[in-house]
Amino acid sequence: MPLAKNPLSVEVTVLTEDVALVAVEGHLDLDTATEFQHHLANQLHHGRRHFLLDLAAVPFMDSSGMNIVLRVYQEAREVSGSVHVISPTPAVRRILDLTGVSITVPVSESVDDALALVGVPPEVIPDQGA
Repeated sequence: MPLAKNPLSVEVTVLTEDVALVAVEGHLDLDTATEFQHHLANQLHHGRRHFLLDLAAVPFMDSSGMNIVLRVYQEAREVSGSVHVISPTPAVRRILDLTGVSITVPVSESVDDALALVGVPPEVIPDQGA
C-alpha cells in the first residue's frame, strides 16, 4: 500500500479526564482527514469532551480538514464540550477566517489560553515541555 503523499502525524495527550490536547503535524486534507477523524472519535469514545487542536505544524488544510474540525465541534457540543484551535499557521488561520470557522470555533495562541477558556487552571496540567 503506498504511503500518503503528505503523511499526517497526530499526537494525543490526555490533560485531564475530559480534556485532550491533539497536536497535528502535516497536511490536513482529503488524504489525511479520515485518520484525523479516527483519533478524535476515539477520544470522544473514551469520554473526552474538550479538544485542544494544536495546528501549529499544519502548513495546509483544505475543506476536508475543516469539515473534521466542524464535525468534532458539533459532537463535543452535544456532550457539553468544546473545541479550540491553537496556534494555527498563517495559511490555516486564513482559511479559518475566510470561511467563518474561526467565529464558531475559538482560536487561541497557546495551550494555556485555550485551557483558560475550558476552565482548567494550567497548574493542574502536567508539564508539557513547553
